[in-house]
Amino acid sequence: MVWNDAPSHVCRGGDVRGLAFCCPPVKPCPVLNALNEVELTPQEYIDIKNEFAEETRLGEGSATCFGSLVWCCKPSKPCPLRDGTLKQIGMSEDEYMDLKKDLAETLTEKVNNNPENDEKNASILADSFNIPESEASKVLNDCNNDLRMALKVLKVKSLENAE
Repeated sequence: MVWNDAPSHVCRGGDVRGLAFCCPPVKPCPVLNALNEVELTPQEYIDIKNEFAEETRLGEGSATCFGSLVWCCKPSKPCPLRDGTLKQIGMSEDEYMDLKKDLAETLTEKVNNNPENDEKNASILADSFNIPESEASKVLNDCNNDLRMALKVLKVKSLENAE
């Protein structure tokens, strides 16, 4: 399995799933906004990632910037420390990305499993695009409750309808 729709890094405008590729929140940066969005404190975020590192091979990589692969970025961003560690431990990019996808799901689980957020987001989409809330809910559901993706889909649909 390959993570085909992996987001950009949070610091480059990626959605909250990109938290899987972020450093610890040691300075003011977009990760703090993403943590608010998924309703995690910085300490909860650190604890989740450290626990994930203990349970998976992402815990390897003592020579990386923050001591394990769990804190490393996407392979599309050059990094000799991450790449050297992957080579040293015999982990493919596919395995790395599969683990990062699992980590992203763990990090976003709290907000993704909150029906109140889904209803609120569907209402926002319905109002923004002047569509029935049922249609907004369907698009949101089709996008796995990813609000940013749902916005993009509805924007494309509105442009197609305008033609």
